[in-house]
Amino acid sequence: MPHTPEASSLLQDTLALAVSLMQRASITPEDAGCQALMCERLSAIGFDCEALPFEEVSNFWATRGDAGPLFVFAGHTDVVPTGDPAHWQTPPFEPTVQDGMLHGRGAADMKGSLAAMIVACEAFVAAHPGHRGRIGFLITSDEEGPALNGTVKVMEHLHQRGEKIDWCLVGEPSSTEQLGDVVKNGRRGSLGAILTVEGVQGHIAYPHLADNPIHRALPALTELSAIEWDQGNEFFPPTSFQISNINGGTGATNVIPGNVEIQFNFRFSTALTDTQLRERTEAVLNAHGLNYDLVWKLNGQPFLTPGGALVEATTAAIREVTGRETTLSTSGGTSDGRFIAPYGVEVLELGPINATIHKVDECVSVDDLGQLTAVYLRLLERLLT
Repeated sequence: MPHTPEASSLLQDTLALAVSLMQRASITPEDAGCQALMCERLSAIGFDCEALPFEEVSNFWATRGDAGPLFVFAGHTDVVPTGDPAHWQTPPFEPTVQDGMLHGRGAADMKGSLAAMIVACEAFVAAHPGHRGRIGFLITSDEEGPALNGTVKVMEHLHQRGEKIDWCLVGEPSSTEQLGDVVKNGRRGSLGAILTVEGVQGHIAYPHLADNPIHRALPALTELSAIEWDQGNEFFPPTSFQISNINGGTGATNVIPGNVEIQFNFRFSTALTDTQLRERTEAVLNAHGLNYDLVWKLNGQPFLTPGGALVEATTAAIREVTGRETTLSTSGGTSDGRFIAPYGVEVLELGPINATIHKVDECVSVDDLGQLTAVYLRLLERLLT
């Protein structure tokens, strides 16, 4: 194994690039020039960069190398809104280092990871200009938003022209307590629904002349919330059914509403399918005799990379740089990995500690940025030398 530079020697470049990216207020779906900066750095080391915008969303695809297996770094330049900047200890788009922590929106999710990817590639290409295989970047500005015109569209486009990705590392903040302690090797599927139950509006004092849809719906919702949908499996916890919103009524205390709207979501494992969830849910609603309308939205299928070259190389790289053993996990929400894995790609997520993501005063350890860059570099060496 070729010698990898120490994390400390990579740190300053990674920190400087992270700061430059974070200064750009790229609130989803805006990119605010982040991708142009990344492409400038990648072009300088021999990458061919291709802009792939879809509607209002900025995306780019970049590759280096002519043949062999393709390893891709994937990520997003967009960030969530900051909320009231007055609630932040430091301005959210003025990156600040305090007590060894880099503060600002996007520090952990995920401009720190993007900077580490770029600097790792620069170091790798400098040491191995004739590396085997290919390196790619798939970057979007639509991950934190609806995710309709970002990675999903780029993957469709690449598939149509015959591009085949072998391995993909998504830079989402996967770590829990220490850098690299958790790597996401899959995610649960997400199936949402809006259920509207119809009744008959009327006066509270004359319930026999009305039909209360809330009362009608409650027994069915109770049954749905008590069902054991599956027991999970080796890699996934049991499927979860959760109600997120119930809206009904006119605001008056003496009016029985004419309908009620319920929003719910399944986070589901590979132990069953979204079709089975739909059928079983509708069977319960029908058994309760509800007059209802149900609109489903599949946000993503579950995906899993149980093992293989990418898992082996990633866990080894973390061990070599940090001395830590890694836990493979499928917990948490969805990610853009759900759009990449269905094309037969081994997909993992590895990034900084996720304790402050989407919060006021988001931050990342400066030392962790250097270590993350070193891990990414080790990974490239293991797969492509």
